Amino acid sequence: MTEGYSVRQLSTISTLSRTVIKRTVRYWLDQKTPPIALDSSVTHLVCDGTVFKDRIGIYATMNAVGNTIVHAEYNIRENGRELFDFYSRLAHHGISPKTAIIDGNPQQIKYLHLVWPTITLQRCVVHVQRQGLQWCRRNPKRTDAKHLRKLFLQLSYVATSKDANKFILSVSAWEKKFGPAIDHSTDRGWVFSDLMRARSMLLNSLPNMFHFVHNNEIPKSTNALEGFFSLLKDHYHRHRGLSSVHREAFLKWYLYFKSKKSATPNGL
Repeated sequence: MTEGYSVRQLSTISTLSRTVIKRTVRYWLDQKTPPIALDSSVTHLVCDGTVFKDRIGIYATMNAVGNTIVHAEYNIRENGRELFDFYSRLAHHGISPKTAIIDGNPQQIKYLHLVWPTITLQRCVVHVQRQGLQWCRRNPKRTDAKHLRKLFLQLSYVATSKDANKFILSVSAWEKKFGPAIDHSTDRGWVFSDLMRARSMLLNSLPNMFHFVHNNEIPKSTNALEGFFSLLKDHYHRHRGLSSVHREAFLKWYLYFKSKKSATPNGL
């Protein structure tokens, strides 16, 4: 609401007293955010959520073209049926995206397909790479893990259809060489378990990892939306000390104004 300025700074800029500014801020924090028109023309959504203070969730959708917020809500869990209600509200306002970029959350996949059965889901390549490298370890001792780690590192360089096809062939070759031994192994240690997780995630993600190479309007990651969450938390941090009620109000107004900027006059 105040773009991160302190009361003292606002007082200097506006020539109003601190008391007046505090009273004004409290007044708006006590008001409910009005309904807002949504941009029904969006075709490529970026979807992600973040956990805020006290495990409170914020979930948002961003227009991949222009990186503007389409809609965001406070107190939405990323792993519950609340996601279905969130997507349904977007659909009610005429939003029917062709694609959605997601981090791979199973609940997201379930409810996105439930609301928009024909939607194409682009897996966030950065999430796949980050999680895969974590499971493979920085300096793996197993030969299969070493080669798998190299595959995850190669994801950074996939930019064209040729790159994607080459990567898929490399995964197929790795699977042919190491997959049977992994399937028949009796190892149940935690290192081997993480290797199996990395392998499973990669194979399950592969069909939806490279839609972006065929359409430059589809981003390869959810980084832009994560950047939005980072900025939101930075702005809130400058207003730390708010009561739980005013904290909720601050976040709702922040999300309202960010959504309002990208709404179209013809929105519903």
